[in-house]
Amino acid sequence: MTDHRYVYDLSEGSAEMKPLLGGKGAGVAEMMRVGVPVPDGFTITTEACVETMKRQGEWPEGLDEQAWEGLQRLEERTGRKLGDPDKPLLVSVRSGAVISMPGMMDTILNLGISDETVEAIAREADNERFAWDCYRRFIQMYGEVVEGIDAHVYEDALTALKESEGVESDTDLTAEDLKGLVDTFKKLSNEKLGGNWTTDPREQLMRAVDAVFRSWLNPRAFVYRKANKISDDLGTAVNVMQMVFGNRGDSSATGVCFTRNPATGANELYGEFLQNAQGEDVVAGIRTPKPLAEMEEILPEAYQQLTATMKKMEAHYRDMQDMEFTVENGKLYLLQTRNGKRTAAAALKVARDLVDEGVITKEEALLRIEPGQLDQLLHEAIDPSHSEKPVTEGLPASPGAAVGEAVFDADLAAERGAAGDKVVLIRFETTPDDIHGVLQSQGVLTAHGGMTSHAAVVARGMGKPCVAGARGIKIDYEAKTLTIGQTVIHEGDPITLDGSTGEVYASALPLIPPQINEDFQEVLSWADAVRRLGVEANADNATDAAKARELGAEGIGLCRTEHMFFGPDRLPAMHEMITAETPEERKTAVDKILPMQQSDFEGIFTAMKGLPVTVRLLDPPLHEFLPNLVEQSLKVQELELKGAGAGELDKERRLLAQVKKLHEQNPMLGTRGCRLGMLYPEIPDMQARAIIRAVMAVLEREGETVEINIMIPLVFNPTELETQRRIVADAVADELSKAGKEVEVRIGTMIELPRAALVADKIAEHADFFSFGTNDLTQTTLGISRDDAENGFLTEYLQTKVLKVNPFASIDVDGVGQLVAGAVEKGRRTNPKLGLGICGEHGGDPDSIHFFHEVGLDYVSCSPFRVPVARFAAAQAVLRATK
Repeated sequence: MTDHRYVYDLSEGSAEMKPLLGGKGAGVAEMMRVGVPVPDGFTITTEACVETMKRQGEWPEGLDEQAWEGLQRLEERTGRKLGDPDKPLLVSVRSGAVISMPGMMDTILNLGISDETVEAIAREADNERFAWDCYRRFIQMYGEVVEGIDAHVYEDALTALKESEGVESDTDLTAEDLKGLVDTFKKLSNEKLGGNWTTDPREQLMRAVDAVFRSWLNPRAFVYRKANKISDDLGTAVNVMQMVFGNRGDSSATGVCFTRNPATGANELYGEFLQNAQGEDVVAGIRTPKPLAEMEEILPEAYQQLTATMKKMEAHYRDMQDMEFTVENGKLYLLQTRNGKRTAAAALKVARDLVDEGVITKEEALLRIEPGQLDQLLHEAIDPSHSEKPVTEGLPASPGAAVGEAVFDADLAAERGAAGDKVVLIRFETTPDDIHGVLQSQGVLTAHGGMTSHAAVVARGMGKPCVAGARGIKIDYEAKTLTIGQTVIHEGDPITLDGSTGEVYASALPLIPPQINEDFQEVLSWADAVRRLGVEANADNATDAAKARELGAEGIGLCRTEHMFFGPDRLPAMHEMITAETPEERKTAVDKILPMQQSDFEGIFTAMKGLPVTVRLLDPPLHEFLPNLVEQSLKVQELELKGAGAGELDKERRLLAQVKKLHEQNPMLGTRGCRLGMLYPEIPDMQARAIIRAVMAVLEREGETVEINIMIPLVFNPTELETQRRIVADAVADELSKAGKEVEVRIGTMIELPRAALVADKIAEHADFFSFGTNDLTQTTLGISRDDAENGFLTEYLQTKVLKVNPFASIDVDGVGQLVAGAVEKGRRTNPKLGLGICGEHGGDPDSIHFFHEVGLDYVSCSPFRVPVARFAAAQAVLRATK
């Protein structure tokens, strides 16, 4: 027998043993330790589950002996034996993961009841109906959970019996009714299993433990762990406890209670109970529970003991508790206590109240709140009281909820949205041409694309809900329909998106407003007092800049100037500039663009006056701003067939020739970033002048302007930065000279290529700051196209554990992270005053923010609506480093 220990009696456990005993086992052991009445029992550890999984379902050496020894000790303490016909022991079998999670195995109650023991249970309780009720419940639970028999097999038989007897509730069935139901259940079970199932309680117990281990690997548990970043390697414990019975008559009951309201956080009694019932009845919805307050009149002694215990356990754990209890013949037993799950609004209120009550410190409160939860409070959300089922699910690409009429065309979405109609834009995938439709829509649904696709990034920046890459949807643009299985949504039909979960509903669901209240502001102020990292925002227009400032942004860390040209009124000017054949033609186009840029910059600088703004010079993958090659070819053919005039035809032919000339096989690695400025220096010259003219205009109008940082994109060579810096610096100096003003302008670069990170010491010779563009840095380091990967092999990689997390959602610490860390060290060695930030999508991810704190960045920049999340995560990074 192995020396490794896999089984602990409850009396041997404590809260500190949670990693080993799981949340439920440690919680019950702790309650026993502090004198709260709990049923006796033992726990099989999480390590036993992990070892069993490693062995493809075979128990580790010694586990079976230790389990039977644990059972024997329990039998000795209770004076009962499993399967004994005179004084039988009945037990419950429950899973208990380290982190509480739905999706685990349902509880099995009354294990040990059988044809041999049911009469003894009836005699002891002096209640034959109670005994047969326990027996039918056991067969039903065991058959479903352990043997995998469909639940409807038993439910249909139970329903048929109630109908034949003319009763509505299970509690109206007599002992004889239930005795017949047990026979029916046994026959049905044998039919489904193709033979007699085991009636040996020891074998039943072993198979139940096996079922708990298997439940750790079931699909719903896997999905929950993935969504909540819970390791698959933790395993689950198994809790075997003596049964206490809430179904022994009207002096017995079962229920669930929270020490505070989990929906609002209010310090008030919250919970419900059922008389003459077992625990699963409360959660299964078989009968309607009563509010906990009514228990005071029905079971006054147990109620007083329960409320006292609730206060005791909250004081002990210093947090809101979620508790399960049973009352047997007037005596209270606690079956579980754990830190209660709560809404984001409740989490903030509970944290603030516990600090005000002197129970915890502000620092402890900050560490208890999940930063990602704050997203829920910044957007409208679906009213949780709804009962609709989603028709499909995609990636939760941008949080919040959207309700509107389905629209399949960006122009129509823009038109109807501008007119005040609520619409949801549905596309295979969005492109820059759709930006005006996205802007006027309530939300966006795409069939293709991932968490960092164009639709996702643009929607997050605008604070628009987005569900990307929805499964099994077919879009017919001609028929203007969306088909999901048997559901067909026509243009104009209502649709609801939940960008926080990825769920899509074929109806208009009620929404609740954002919840940025005093609790929210107060807790964020605690975070601001602790954090070291600055938090800025990615914003490309005045509206987003103002929203970012409202949400606490300390500047704009990324203004993407190419985003200023999305939309039908501006794209032609970009087409003209990019497809110009001579410097003179390009100068003409540039002169058209400059006032557009200046106007946009003035709006942003006005919104952010007094704060820093980092403007990235033009970085357009050319395919996003060129007419489509196939569409332009067809356009020329149509004009030729129509016999169009020579002037119009010649213009379109020349445009086609330029599109062919500039067409690239891989435009994301083509003529973009600083390469465009190297080929056409008039572009960075124009942009620098537009920036300075905007600064002067705002300074004159407002008396104050912004701190200006100009960022050169996509360099891999120090010479590129040196050349581009000279062009920008000369234009800046010329404009300031003409204005007769002095304004400090910092010029830096975006580190988004591996080579740039590796030669950061040399690039730093020409830079006032680095901003890490981790989106492209991840793509070029891993050699992965993020859009293609998230719709292809990346899902498989995550499911098979080739990758633990999506590297486009959370920084790849061992690869991309090391490039960032190395570039920080090299850059600062060359230039100790070098400013350092990050402006990729990772700037709003809490786990990534912890890494950026560790490597010594000065700030993170993220989408406006992720600013509060980043502020919070930056504070937690400090506290965790200190801890």
